[in-house]
Amino acid sequence: MTQQTDAANSRFSALPARPGKIIAVHLSYASRADQRGRRPADPSYFFKPSSSVAASGATVERPYGTELLAFEAEIALVIGRPARRVTVEEAWDHVAWVTAANDLGLYDLRANDKGSNVRSKGGDGFTPLGPELIDARAVDPGALRVRAWVNGEPAQDDTTAGLIFPLAQIVADLSQHVTLEEGDVILTGTPAGSTVIVPGDVVEIEVDAPTAPGAPTSGRLRTTVVQGQAPFDPALGSLPAVDDTQRAEAWGSAEAAAGASAATAAAAPATAGTLTSALSPELRAVLDVTPVAALSAQLRKRGLDNATIDGVRPTHPEMKLIGVARTLRFVPNREDLFASHGGGYNAQKRAFDAVEEGEVIVIEARGESGSGTLGDILALRARARGAAGIVTDGGVRDMDAVAAIGLPVYSRGAHPAVLGRRHVPWDVDLTIACGGTTVQPGDVIVGDADGVIVLPRAMAEEVARAALAQEEEDAWIAEQVAAGHPVDGLFPMNAAWRAIYDARESAS
Repeated sequence: MTQQTDAANSRFSALPARPGKIIAVHLSYASRADQRGRRPADPSYFFKPSSSVAASGATVERPYGTELLAFEAEIALVIGRPARRVTVEEAWDHVAWVTAANDLGLYDLRANDKGSNVRSKGGDGFTPLGPELIDARAVDPGALRVRAWVNGEPAQDDTTAGLIFPLAQIVADLSQHVTLEEGDVILTGTPAGSTVIVPGDVVEIEVDAPTAPGAPTSGRLRTTVVQGQAPFDPALGSLPAVDDTQRAEAWGSAEAAAGASAATAAAAPATAGTLTSALSPELRAVLDVTPVAALSAQLRKRGLDNATIDGVRPTHPEMKLIGVARTLRFVPNREDLFASHGGGYNAQKRAFDAVEEGEVIVIEARGESGSGTLGDILALRARARGAAGIVTDGGVRDMDAVAAIGLPVYSRGAHPAVLGRRHVPWDVDLTIACGGTTVQPGDVIVGDADGVIVLPRAMAEEVARAALAQEEEDAWIAEQVAAGHPVDGLFPMNAAWRAIYDARESAS
């Protein structure tokens, strides 16, 4: 590509041209070094590809199967004229502009890279820059400020007075190893406060010079996190993996990680293998012979009284639905939002293209049945992908054709209208509400003619086995009632009947 073409690319709209190289500093702020418990004697660096650059207002994907995407607010330096073996005193003269940067990183792949950060920090969109350039001549490099906000709440705030290595030293040091060329970008490290972000979060970063005339500013660099859909291929390379060390460094401390990692892991979409591991063949066999009513009773004994997806009926009441949840959320239709999110490869299409064998697509439609939330084409796609079924608290179009496909589908009924009459497809693989209950990716979904229930993955096996045991007990009680015994004292069993039942169980 020519430089002119690159400059026209919206990714590089804040820069004079596509940078030839991006060099980032590992640790440079005292606050961050103290947080990590190690202070380097000298600066160290890594490269990021120019393909990772993004403009303000762009989105960044948290890759499918990962949980530890973290932001880092940084001051970016843009080289204005070549620098090779320059002194500290000369270095700032080679910097033309200053702007805001977000040095995003994926801790799930950090250990795999062993310091190179190729995969953990080189992804598309992992280097947002901008939105405006500050003239380096107009500011004191020792008096710059960098701040970050997540969903409007302050997250980072520091100045270059807190640097271990001044900006000019970083430029001079790099120049004795490589030629810094016009347009190259240097990311100068992040202060304390970097932490994990999840799909739906909005990160804003600003660099300014509050004491300089006119208080020049980069403006706020805005990035929204979305959920990626493409899994990593294990045949090609290493897969994401996390441990306590990576969680602690991603969240900023072991304490923060301990408080947040469980919720993040529950809400994070996993690879198909991780999701379906919540449903072993043995557990599936138990659920296959256990009624939803029995599962509901066991959940209530454990204090969970709001786990049924209410108001939905099956296309095939004779079929058992068993699978793990893959979630899709619709929001109320608003014409401008449908124009931006309803067409193209929208969230609805992504969900049906990404569902894996043994998964159930669970759709939040707010109980609004005044339009379809799927039709026969999407039901066919789900069956072709090996989905276990579909649950929606909205309507279904082409109901007869959907039923003929033979896939278990639960809905509030048929409706001929298209999606856009009531809904905008918004997001996938996040915690949703469906039929009055909360559903998280990876929850175990079970349906029969009575309805659909949600089993939290952490207690699914315990609940299923207890429900099966209760079913066996109830079947024996039914035999006694059929033989003419009165219900009183038998259902529930008093001590005498319990002793008879236990003796029978011990003998069998």
